[in-house]
Amino acid sequence: MNRMKESYLNEAVPALQKAFEYGNVMEVPRIQKVVINIGLGEAMDNPKALDAAVGDLTTISGQKPIQIKARNSIANFKLREGRIIGAKVTLRGERMWSFLDRLINVALPRVRDFRGISPDSFDGRGNYTLGLRDQLIFPEIEYDKIDKLRGMEITVVTTANNDEHARTLLKLLGMPFRKEA
Repeated sequence: MNRMKESYLNEAVPALQKAFEYGNVMEVPRIQKVVINIGLGEAMDNPKALDAAVGDLTTISGQKPIQIKARNSIANFKLREGRIIGAKVTLRGERMWSFLDRLINVALPRVRDFRGISPDSFDGRGNYTLGLRDQLIFPEIEYDKIDKLRGMEITVVTTANNDEHARTLLKLLGMPFRKEA
């Protein structure tokens, strides 16, 4: 079993049950899935950008991403409906736990001048979104092989009813939240 999942089952679940007085173990918030998304505005001019981003996402997640098409046209952005503008991958189960483990213990500490992640990026329903500036913080990505630095969004979807419960869950799993001054 994955180290992160073991930590969740053996430490986080009892701590959450005690902190929020859940009567049943099934009430305890858990992580449903992790979605990694790269937006590719430049894919309209440069088709190779899409291949590079898909390659990076595959390397980081260990799973083939799907391509995202524009839902509607926006003239100001020179965007047409049906054009490919991004790539995303949804991780569940073992892949999700191993990705979270790598993100928290390997990738985030590699960010330059890292002082923790914002504790305010919750959506009100217990889901957390984290924006990264480049893909180089993941050790699987080789510096010589990338064509361009690309940012990405990582969304952690939980079953928590509110942000406080989700924040406590992620903190117990080792998410390095910034201390508020």
